Amino acid sequence: MQLINIDKTRYRKHLNIIIAGFIGSLLVLALVFGQLLIAMFAQEGINNFRYNLLGVVLSLLACAAILHTLKKSAFFKEIYYIWQIKQIQNLIFRKLKKIKAAANNDDTNALIILVFYYQSLQQVYQLDDNMLTITKVNKDLSDLQETIANKNFTISVEQFDKKLISSYS
Repeated sequence: MQLINIDKTRYRKHLNIIIAGFIGSLLVLALVFGQLLIAMFAQEGINNFRYNLLGVVLSLLACAAILHTLKKSAFFKEIYYIWQIKQIQNLIFRKLKKIKAAANNDDTNALIILVFYYQSLQQVYQLDDNMLTITKVNKDLSDLQETIANKNFTISVEQFDKKLISSYS
């Protein structure tokens, strides 16, 4: 996966619309499903909690199905891209100790992964206005790039492939 430039204002606008739409849909569908289930199956004097809970579960499934079908649309493009980046970051984070150890031993694949990891973290933190931890990421990336330059390696984020992560288990 390659890093692409994202328009922050468009990303935030679309993300806010999707979050509001998801929450609104979840509320309305949970009420509708719960009331339909109660109307169809409820018996006098019995607690309807299980029907309301089933209504919430059904509304979650419906909202998830809607998001799944819309994730490839142009409106979702940036949000889906960031979601994929965050998944890859999670994969890398789970193996970060081994990747860093390999990078210290001049493993070029590990260095490629780390360059991608830090640059993608920068992008996500800037989009999410996470200014508390971005300074550490900037320093880590700067240190990594200095190490790469000192060893005369030619490494760029474009060399990254998700398959590289699987070799560090």
